[in-house]
Amino acid sequence: MTPSNNLFASIDMGTNSFKMLIIQTDKTGKFLTIDRHKDPVCLGRDFSSSISKESLFRAVTCLKRFNQVLKANKISPQQTICVATATVREASNAFDFKRSVLESIGFEVSVLSGEEEARFVYLGVLQFLPVFDKRVLVIDIGGGSTEFVIGERGNVVFGVSLKLGHVGLTQKFGKDWNLMEMREFVKLVIKESELVEKVKDFGGFEVVVGTSGTIRAIERAVFSGYGKECVEGNEVFLRDCKREWKFSRGELSGVVERLCREGEEERVKRDGFFKRRSEFIVAGSVLLEEIFEAVGIEEMEVSEYALGEGVIAETLSKVFEGYDLNANARWHSAVRLATRFSGKKGIKSAAQCSSIAKEIFEGLRKWGEVAGNQINVFLDVKDLECLEAACLLHNIGLITGKKGYHRQSYHIITNGNHLQGYSAEEVKLIALLTRHHRKKFPKFDGGSLQEFAEELKQKFRVLCAIIRLSVVLQQSDGLNFQDMEFLHSQEGFKLIFREAGAIASFPLPEDMGKELRNELEHFKIVFQQNLLLEVLPE
Repeated sequence: MTPSNNLFASIDMGTNSFKMLIIQTDKTGKFLTIDRHKDPVCLGRDFSSSISKESLFRAVTCLKRFNQVLKANKISPQQTICVATATVREASNAFDFKRSVLESIGFEVSVLSGEEEARFVYLGVLQFLPVFDKRVLVIDIGGGSTEFVIGERGNVVFGVSLKLGHVGLTQKFGKDWNLMEMREFVKLVIKESELVEKVKDFGGFEVVVGTSGTIRAIERAVFSGYGKECVEGNEVFLRDCKREWKFSRGELSGVVERLCREGEEERVKRDGFFKRRSEFIVAGSVLLEEIFEAVGIEEMEVSEYALGEGVIAETLSKVFEGYDLNANARWHSAVRLATRFSGKKGIKSAAQCSSIAKEIFEGLRKWGEVAGNQINVFLDVKDLECLEAACLLHNIGLITGKKGYHRQSYHIITNGNHLQGYSAEEVKLIALLTRHHRKKFPKFDGGSLQEFAEELKQKFRVLCAIIRLSVVLQQSDGLNFQDMEFLHSQEGFKLIFREAGAIASFPLPEDMGKELRNELEHFKIVFQQNLLLEVLPE
């Protein structure tokens, strides 16, 4: 299969929710989830042994909406992977369900075994956390089952699926949560499965990683101080900047204790924080606490990536020869930081900015390699990596509000050891690119650049011109950022886009047009040549 663009999608049909991910990647292994869609289909609601007609209708309706998004993004069926887990796996009418989906929408559904599901979750984790060389126990709590997998260096050593899920437990023990009985039931299932003994027999683990919406929601609760008196101010912001993707057994117990408090006030607080997940969060958190106790877990790292990303990673390993699951550890650390502070919209716009910047950078580098052409500085792969990281992180400061957010982006990057694999000089370069991607042009003969060597100052000058222009262009509606080309002719440089829809992209709105003209003028000063923008019809 030859991909038509660098976008892939996965659809995970779970017991509680259907989730669709759209990821941007390339053959080097750079991997970024740029869009997420989720629908609480509740396929497992009132499930006995088969999927009801009502559940099938909700499923097909959801998948039709997903298909519209895929078509809008021009993601082909060959670049879309659709999988189903526990409820479909156990349904007596699974074949009829798959046929209905195929006939209604055209999606081929792969029903994963528990072991396959666990393996894909592990592959997803490797795209987010730097744990390739460690022996990792991955735990994924779903609506109908919980997957356990031990992996090392991309290979699964042990995997098992237990029929313990937050939806199933909630339905079995009711929304009033008979907690003592629930805990005893979880303990019994874990004991009968001999999970603890099997984990020991396979050599144990070095690190525990949790995935799934339930575990991420618990981590967010810990991160946000759920149930505690929150102190506003810069001190809390600085503390949160340095927070890692992990929580301890004590922090988990604190969240569980608060979740299990009774009374209307606590219910309102719980519903407000956990939103739609509120119905099942008590069962999910109690289940996780019992797993911590049984397996002897003291600390859990948390991965934002899981099954959906793992399914795509597996696909990419077949599409791109030599695709490396452990590639781009530096990039992964930038992704983790962006994911921590940017929402879905922020990640998507940052990814578009990165695509534009990469096209301009590579076009300039090719032009500079031709005899007689000069950019006044040698640009290499690591410079591109720093530029892409800066694009991905340029808007993370928006978490504190729009005013001065570029300074907050700089502040977050420089407070805490977030960017692993980059040198101190590279981290400083990335931070300064985010600091100066907007507003006043930086002074190159002093200030924050004073400690840089002359060559690095020249690199910063080039990269800064690229990121500033890319940020402005990304704000334009109607441009296809998957289909662009940077060229050079007698007239100067030319950046060609294709229209993504019927919206005319140039001329731009007056305020943005002024900003763009300023950046094009700055680009001309840096590179001594004009840059023309052209939009071709689709």
